[in-house]
Amino acid sequence: MVNQGVSVNSEAMEEFVHLSVLSQEVVEGLAIRPGGRYLDATVGGGGHSRLILEAAPGVQLVAIDRDRLALDAAGSRLAEYGDAVTFWQGNFAEYQPQEMRFDGIVADLGVSSAQLDRPERGFSFRYEAPLDMRMDERQELSAEEIVNHWNEVELADIFYRYGEERFSRRIARRIVERRPLTTTTQLASAVASSMPGKSRHGKIHPATRVFQALRIAVNGELTALETFLEKAPLWLHPGGRVGIISFHSLEDRLVKHRMRDSPLLKVLTKKPITPGEAEIAHNSRSRSAKLRLFERIEPDLT
Repeated sequence: MVNQGVSVNSEAMEEFVHLSVLSQEVVEGLAIRPGGRYLDATVGGGGHSRLILEAAPGVQLVAIDRDRLALDAAGSRLAEYGDAVTFWQGNFAEYQPQEMRFDGIVADLGVSSAQLDRPERGFSFRYEAPLDMRMDERQELSAEEIVNHWNEVELADIFYRYGEERFSRRIARRIVERRPLTTTTQLASAVASSMPGKSRHGKIHPATRVFQALRIAVNGELTALETFLEKAPLWLHPGGRVGIISFHSLEDRLVKHRMRDSPLLKVLTKKPITPGEAEIAHNSRSRSAKLRLFERIEPDLT
């Protein structure tokens, strides 16, 4: 396994600012051991990885991310650990550790603050930007392709399934009427204009669920998560632990049920761990985070 040319780039580190959530809870939950090997399946800016490396001597870590900018930033932040860290760019569902096994795995499933706050990435309707939303910019499928070329039924389906949007049909109809849509603000305006009056002025922006649904569809997030949940228990030593942080109910339900039903895992958190008031005050985006922890056991074959 190689480091795939991750660069030590202070500019990338400054540009990719991501506040890791539930950091201490993750480190405590994984019970980091000296000389252990750990996998950060969504390294982002390297926050969780750094705490894991600091928690005990001799720790080895594999850091994965789909986003090249994230890997460059993590490479800079973790440069002092040298060969103790190995980087791999790609989807965690496609990772193959071969014979390697881990003492702990962490996956933070949220889109990073750096991705949301960079207008050109197209994840947020707060800025006028191209409809992109690709976590890995090497892939071809983008939000622009879906919005302008998928049919009305397909659009309504992803808005309902991935955004749990009850006005999915009328939103899809309005989008088709207004195509082509090329920017985030054009899409947000089309969504808002399709809503009944009261729904346009709720606690969240009317386009929030549609943008979530598009991001999930563009990046194949739930399909990738299902695959990862099947593979991750097999990557652990007996006694090894996995901690997964989710940010919406679709992810949390998948994590809860798939991992609970695995014969290789014991549930360590009957209820998810959530941020305290101090963390929410410091980082409002942590509010919806839920951490679930599981431990690898030997299956009962009797």
